[in-house]
Amino acid sequence: MAPLPFLRSPPFPGIAPAVAAISLPLEDGADPAAVDDALIDRIARERVGGAFWAETDPWTIAAGAPSVRAGADEELAWVAALMGVPVIGPDDAPIDPALLRDGLRARLAVARYRDCFTSAPVDAAQAVAQLAEWRRHLDGNRGIAAASGMAFWKREAMRHFLWDGRRSPPFGPAARGLRQAAQSAGALAIWPSRVPADLTQEAAERGVPITRVEDGFIRSQGLGAALHPPGSVVVDRSGIYYDARSPSDLETLLATADFPAELVERARRLRARLCATGVTKYGREAGRMIGLPQGRRTVLAVGQVEDDLSVLMGGAGVAGNLDFLTRVRRAEPDAWIVYRPHPDVQAGHRKGHLPDATVLAHADAIDSGSPLMALVQAVDEVHVLSSLTGFEALMRDRPVTVHGMPFYADWGLTRDLAATTGRRGRALTLDQLVAGALILYPRYIDPVTRLPCGPELMVDRMAAGSTPPVTWLIRLRMLQGKLRRLMTLAAEYLHG
Repeated sequence: MAPLPFLRSPPFPGIAPAVAAISLPLEDGADPAAVDDALIDRIARERVGGAFWAETDPWTIAAGAPSVRAGADEELAWVAALMGVPVIGPDDAPIDPALLRDGLRARLAVARYRDCFTSAPVDAAQAVAQLAEWRRHLDGNRGIAAASGMAFWKREAMRHFLWDGRRSPPFGPAARGLRQAAQSAGALAIWPSRVPADLTQEAAERGVPITRVEDGFIRSQGLGAALHPPGSVVVDRSGIYYDARSPSDLETLLATADFPAELVERARRLRARLCATGVTKYGREAGRMIGLPQGRRTVLAVGQVEDDLSVLMGGAGVAGNLDFLTRVRRAEPDAWIVYRPHPDVQAGHRKGHLPDATVLAHADAIDSGSPLMALVQAVDEVHVLSSLTGFEALMRDRPVTVHGMPFYADWGLTRDLAATTGRRGRALTLDQLVAGALILYPRYIDPVTRLPCGPELMVDRMAAGSTPPVTWLIRLRMLQGKLRRLMTLAAEYLHG
């Protein structure tokens, strides 16, 4: 029986091993000399190889030991040698680290490597990079004991997002989740808008850490309000990105991270790919472009869901869409302003609808049919409260004025009209912002294989239209939205 490859995939639940496999036995002769020291050093740096996801993780065992006792052909011995930990053999004699390194080199040489998303062959360095992404994903889930506030139609996706290498947390009501977390001295993961308002206070009193889960910035094909499960989420241990009142993992990352040149270049390529494919938060866009006046300054004002937590916690005192639109006109008295309603509001799912007459008292036009990014690139400036559209506009090198305090404000990239929090102020380049917000902070699940993936693959899948099927729940939600929209318009008509 062939030995297990040292670089191998975790046993992702519900995923066939043949789909997830990142390595396979080599069919031709092995050549240890082809495995260079740079590869082995990268394995050590990324702490991948062996059962790095397991409860008895060899990397954790070796890191906490003054020495380890193992045979020269055991993975624990190779890991310890990579970490500079002495290895004592079965005969009580120290094993030469060079010998252990050569043993690892031989094991690496007897495997071939594959891209688990395309089945294409890759080199070992690419396999290490993929395993490192998975390690970051799994490590971010350690210690989550329970999950609450996850809608039932999201739970299958959330099991993949929150799996930590051994288990996914049980889902249940907030009270039970809090009790389970307290009993196991773990954290409670919550979807903030779907748990009681006093939960965080009760958790603090019981000493239970709260982990907040929300949609990521490259989400899926379709609206969350229409029951399309997310393709990306963020898992934040200290706050949440849209709450400017206190720090979040993203804010801390952007304020303190050292962005290596390789990561910034990856972010630049990702940004170029996003712009080239036309993918936005909800997928690729279609529609007919609105006509814009020539020879006049044009401004896009982006509406939002008024009771969305990003407005309530990151709006910096702006009281909804009408207040926002009034402020845009005050800031742009001579501009031609086009108002863009939020798609969830337009679909009838969420709060924030403004009658046309109210909008046109402050704006010159209303648009809900243009491809949004084409419109962003056509106007002279984009005004937002806390909308992600402002971030997408920045990625397309457009001037952005911000009336609230979203995660991308106060880094020197936007015109900020709200008072500073005092916690930011570091000057970032656009691609450093992209690296933090789209690569380091979120998690992604490939809609095809259901494996954790990187943002690049998610963009490609969305551009190709690879999405989960439309379920009966989604169809029912679409009908519900249409009925609500019809009732709203009828009420407007009856009241003049």
